[in-house]
Amino acid sequence: MVKTRSQSTMADSDNAELLALLAEMKKSMEAGQEEMRIRQEEMKKGMEKGQDEMRVHVETQVEEIKEHVNTCIGKIEEDVQSVKREINETQFDVVSSLNGWTGRVKASQLVASLRGSAAEVLQGIPAGNLMDLTTIERALESRFGDSHLTQFYRT
Repeated sequence: MVKTRSQSTMADSDNAELLALLAEMKKSMEAGQEEMRIRQEEMKKGMEKGQDEMRVHVETQVEEIKEHVNTCIGKIEEDVQSVKREINETQFDVVSSLNGWTGRVKASQLVASLRGSAAEVLQGIPAGNLMDLTTIERALESRFGDSHLTQFYRT
């Protein structure tokens, strides 16, 4: 069948409208893709920022937990030293009692057993008081505190 001029013009007109519509759709899709790319970039930056904030928060929490644990460890160590001191004092008392030691003998045994910085404490005690157990114990407590007396009661 042969097309007439008007049919051919109508077909060209329809094709032109379709091409214009396709071009418009293509521009719209490209604009939509660009907008999606921009939104994805914004989301990526937002996620990275959130991750950085989370990392800082977690690191802060970890540091606080470490400090708390170290404080607890310090308290436990003090408690352990206190218990050790009590055990050593008890042992010292039992040995001195079984051996019938007087206060002067106890003092001399304690003085003889001191080592290192504990022995250096004796330098601050007048020679006449080195046989006084209470004076020696007070000097050690003054210098080292209760938690450090453990090492001084070993005989």
